[in-house]
This record gives sequence, structure tokens and C-alpha cells, in this order.
Amino acid sequence: MAQQPAALIAEDEAVLRDELRSHLAVLWPELRIVGEASSGLETLQLLDRLTPDVIFLDIEMPGMTGLEVARQIAGRCHVVFVTAYNAHAVAAFEQGAVDYVLKPYTIERLSVAVSRVRQRIGTDPASLDHLLRELARAVPARKHLRWINASRGQELSLITVDEVLYFQADTKYTRVVTADSEALIRRPLKELQEELDPACFWPIHRSTIVNANAIAGVTRDFRGRVLVKLKARTEKLLVSETHTHLFKMM
Repeated sequence: MAQQPAALIAEDEAVLRDELRSHLAVLWPELRIVGEASSGLETLQLLDRLTPDVIFLDIEMPGMTGLEVARQIAGRCHVVFVTAYNAHAVAAFEQGAVDYVLKPYTIERLSVAVSRVRQRIGTDPASLDHLLRELARAVPARKHLRWINASRGQELSLITVDEVLYFQADTKYTRVVTADSEALIRRPLKELQEELDPACFWPIHRSTIVNANAIAGVTRDFRGRVLVKLKARTEKLLVSETHTHLFKMM
């Protein structure tokens, strides 16, 4: 006997979570709601632990948006986006194989989404790449990045950007280094740079971005290369020739 499909609800408003759960109980009675999350970080933690077949994912959540969560889902489950976005953003959904539900929920629209996703259970989840690019164009730009969701061993933790001393490319990952810890994230350094405040986070090498507030000073090694000294850690960070102009006045 095949196992009943499992779902995760990611919605920061408790009333809307309850409403969605109640509607799903009517429209898809065999669906098991295995978890509920109220933030992006909690969503990723539950996703790793519960491995649902489908996620009902609110686009606007505290700490980390649903779009940021979706970038890390990487084909692990089917996605139904929950959104209050305008018609321009909805047009992006209409072009893709990923479904959506508008807030406030109507059982009629949810019924359409449920019908579509039920047909896809057992197939590979649709790629989100194109949709996420279109949504990035359609929705208002966010302010500079404020939180990082990172792996520390087997745990996922939330790091405020202000805590970060530097970011450094590490093969397929990026190292996030704070005064007393290190973590890894699955985001390329170049993508991070586009979201960080350029007044505070300076690229000093093609593989390193440093928090200017964490810099204690600069020095040179025996080869004459410029090195950044940090206030809270002992390692020194190499500055490439193309970025030495940042430290001419130091």
C-alpha cells in the first residue's frame, strides 16, 4: 500500500495556517500535514527533517522570504506558493509549472492548486529557476540582506549580517565567519555580494568579502602583498591587487 502524501505548511500568520489546514482537510483528506513553520529558517529545518512531498510556501515570512527558501529547496519537493503579490507577479506563476494560491484564501482557488499538485505527486518537482528569476523582476526589491541561514554541523542557524566578519568562497559553498564560529551556506559569493550593503561589505579578493566594521588595520607580508587584520580573529585576509585602493588611506 502506497504511503499517503505528506505536506509542510510554511506561513507566518497562525490564523492563515489554521485556515489553510482546514481547507486542505476537506480538499485532500488523505494528505498528511507533517509540519507547520512560521519562518524561513524553521521551514528549512522542517524540510530537512520531514522530507515532505509538497510544501505550501508563503512568499513573505520573517527572517527569510519564501523565495529565498525556494532557492534552497532545489527540487526536493513540489511547491505551491502562497502569495499576496500583485498581478505582475501572478503572471510569472501563470507561465510556469509551479502553482500558487492568492491571499486571502478561497477554497475554489485552493481546489485548483490541489488538483494540479496531486497530479504531480510521484513525478520530479518542477525546476524553480525560471520562476524565481521572473518573480525577482516582478516584486519590489528588498532592502540589503539582514540574515544568513547557515549550516553548523547538523544544525541550521540564523546569523545576523552584522555578526559576520567576512564571507569566503569555499568550492560549492560560501564560508560565513563570525568572531567565534564558522558556517557554510549554499550560495555563491557573487550572489551574496549583490544583496549585501556595499557601504559595509567590501570585496577584497575574488573569493573574499569583508565587513569593513571588523577591520582592525592592514599590513604587508614579505612579498609585499596587502593583508587585512581583523579585530576579533587572528587570521589575516589577502587583498588582491585590484582592491588595494580601498586601503590607500589606512
